[in-house]
Amino acid sequence: MSRFLFIALSCALLAACTGQTSVQEPVVATQAKPSPAVDVPERRFPNDSLYALLVAEFALRRQAYDVALDHYLEQAPILRDAGVSAHATRLTQFLQREEDALVASQLWVELEPDNAEANNTLAELLARNERSLEALPYLALVERQVGGANFPIALNGFEQLNEDQRAQLIKGIDELAVEFPQNAQLLLTQALILTESEYYDQALGELQKLFKLEPEQSQALLLEARILIDQNEDNPYRRIERVLKDNPDAQLLRLQYARLLTITDMSAAQQQFEILSARSPRDGDLLFSLALISRESGDNEAARAYLQQLIALGQRVDEAYYSLGSMDEAEDQLEEAIANFERVEESREFLPASNRIGQILVGLGQLDRNHAWFDEQRDKYPRMRQQLFGLEAEILAKAGAADYAVQVLTQALAESPNSVALLYGRAMLSEQQGDLAAMETDLRKVLKAEPNNPTALNALGYALANRTTRYPEALELISRALALQPGEPAILDSMGWVLYRNGNYEEAVGYLTRAYAKFPDAEVAAHLGEVLWVKGDTEAALLIWQGALLRDPEHPVMRDTLSRLGVDSLKKNPEPVSPAQSQP
Repeated sequence: MSRFLFIALSCALLAACTGQTSVQEPVVATQAKPSPAVDVPERRFPNDSLYALLVAEFALRRQAYDVALDHYLEQAPILRDAGVSAHATRLTQFLQREEDALVASQLWVELEPDNAEANNTLAELLARNERSLEALPYLALVERQVGGANFPIALNGFEQLNEDQRAQLIKGIDELAVEFPQNAQLLLTQALILTESEYYDQALGELQKLFKLEPEQSQALLLEARILIDQNEDNPYRRIERVLKDNPDAQLLRLQYARLLTITDMSAAQQQFEILSARSPRDGDLLFSLALISRESGDNEAARAYLQQLIALGQRVDEAYYSLGSMDEAEDQLEEAIANFERVEESREFLPASNRIGQILVGLGQLDRNHAWFDEQRDKYPRMRQQLFGLEAEILAKAGAADYAVQVLTQALAESPNSVALLYGRAMLSEQQGDLAAMETDLRKVLKAEPNNPTALNALGYALANRTTRYPEALELISRALALQPGEPAILDSMGWVLYRNGNYEEAVGYLTRAYAKFPDAEVAAHLGEVLWVKGDTEAALLIWQGALLRDPEHPVMRDTLSRLGVDSLKKNPEPVSPAQSQP
């Protein structure tokens, strides 16, 4: 999504996503005003349905919302009662069961086609699922019935539409703008579309019309500022600043303004975040933003102070400790860094913090201390044992301690002998160490558990093609992998390589060319260049190699290839070697 659409939709979708509330009774907020009450004739429910609805009501009272919802969803299409469908729809939104919400709201609209709340809810759900063309008629009905339709949400997924679909959506918006010429939300939607198409002057023109209707419309203010930033205006924020001067309590607008300022003026952004934080001193998100800005500005002392405030408040604690550890590491205070990283508990920062600890300790040559620390974490967080084994082995392997890494994975496999991830990891380490037998044993175990694992099929096939003369077996394995993932560059490369090793140069060039077009990696370049070289097309080979060397001059496979073929210096017209001489 473009940044312009993102700015406006981040606000527009906020209202559309308010199906979550902190109160115990599930309530769903919508922008549309409620439809006028109408008298509905009473009708009796079948006994079976009545019992199911009673169960649902009692489940609601006990806050067993999923149980209640399952009963409502079951009964809604049976009873075809608008009240039941409305209840089911609100409950699905409260529980964020998106697919069920869409089904329930469609039935609600079918039963009450003129109900503004039902149409508004269905429109929001369709828009969130990037079905904008379907959402637009329901938004139009809401506007005609009660007003307040949130038209910008119809642009969710706009960039994914094809040309015809975009044209239909734009036409629908334009027709509604003629019907409702004073509608600020439609003017904003048109401005967003024009901006997305890079018609910036026309977009600014639509925004001027909007500001005459709603001078403080926050989405429009932000969109105008972003356009003016791209047009290198001296002060793209002047209208926002004027609104904030008149209305200093507009916290959401000030927050969006502060975030925009981080693009152009970090110091001004910090001032705005400080104003926000002074008004909400216990807001951890604001404190964390101030810490990041301070660090970006080079004021580590202030950054540390904000992070310590976060820890004292008990908010975003793991992020704060991780940030403190990162700052310590950058300042070469390694023991302090380790101490802060160790304070990170089970959260999304836990594995990154563990990774940093491992890299520091292994970098210091303290492998035993590193292993003891990982063992301690595996005992502390048994649910993450395998991930921690894998991470420790990866750190060791990258540091050149492959033997130690194999030992770690062997320890892990003693506990989880059928772990595909651990078996594959040890196989790759064995291949690096030249232990083809150990690699094949582990990969065969993987394939026994997952016969159609394309990664394992390709890894084993490539190893056999590259390190043995078992070409028919290698070809069969790689062919199976390619059938499972026809466009995967790594498998295309393997297929080209096994064909080359088998003497089929023309076909090999085709596969390798496709692989290199998708993934211009130095190893693929080495393979493609070698086949071209052996075929006698030395000029094309040199061009491929030279391009790859510019990107990665020390790639080991490339250097090995050039050395083996006798073209280390990449002479202009070196003599090609025979295919027999080129074999590893």
